Amino acid sequence: MFNKIFPKLHSEGYKFIVIAIILTIIFYIFSNFLGLVGIVLTIWVYYFFRDPERIIIENNDYLVSPADGEVIKVEVVEGPKELGLENKKFNKVSIFMNVFDCHVNRTPCAGQVEEILYKPGKFLNASMDKASEDNERNYYKIKDVHGNDIVVVQIAGLVARRIVCETNKSQELKQGERIGMIRFGSRADVYYENYEPLVKIGQTAVSGETLIAKK
Repeated sequence: MFNKIFPKLHSEGYKFIVIAIILTIIFYIFSNFLGLVGIVLTIWVYYFFRDPERIIIENNDYLVSPADGEVIKVEVVEGPKELGLENKKFNKVSIFMNVFDCHVNRTPCAGQVEEILYKPGKFLNASMDKASEDNERNYYKIKDVHGNDIVVVQIAGLVARRIVCETNKSQELKQGERIGMIRFGSRADVYYENYEPLVKIGQTAVSGETLIAKK
């Protein structure tokens, strides 16, 4: 119960917690009201950087969600040209993370990381269609245990200003393993082949737990 109320904090969050606490102390010097605002801000920073444990299905016939948030796209598209996959058809699921969602991202499947590619870009609203092509983003190309290409894309949003990668090229991943996070509002896209989608637009996804596709 304690871990549900107070989940562990992602390592990226500690410095922001310290900054929020210092600001709260300064605010209290000037007024009790500002101090209360600082307390609320500190609680929100802790909440944003929470990194709760998740129950992973550990079944290679399913893909799990890489992010918490709302499913905003389920479509068939060409693969990312940045990875040379523009001539292949993929199913694509896009998940929008608002500033109240957990922002720790996980791999949808077990497999080996074949490529990691960072692309600088703009900071448009992550829910916009153009965000997939114009915003700052980080690509993970994973070969699953069936030999399929699975691509996860972390996309920075309007408020987000840093994509954190915690994965290395050639790393072997377990399904639902943490691969990184995005700070302050963003989006995750998943491209996959040879799986059937299980989610719909408007559905709420939970990273590592929600099943987004089936073999």
